Amino acid sequence: MSFRKKLGTPSLLMLILCAVIIIIAEYLFLTGHELHGIFLGLWAPMVLGLVILFKIITNDSK
Repeated sequence: MSFRKKLGTPSLLMLILCAVIIIIAEYLFLTGHELHGIFLGLWAPMVLGLVILFKIITNDSK
C-alpha cells in the first residue's frame, strides 16, 4: 500500500498546507515581520491537531 493511500488525500493536503504555512511564517519572521511570522506560525500546529482529530473521529465511526 502506498504512503499516499495509507495517509489519505485530505490528510496529505493538510500536511502540505502545514509545510507551506511554516515556510511563509519563517520568511515573514526573517524579513523583519516577527509578529506576523509568529502569528502565522501558530496555525501549523492547529491544522495538524485538526488532522489528528479528524482521523480519530473517522476511526471511531468505523
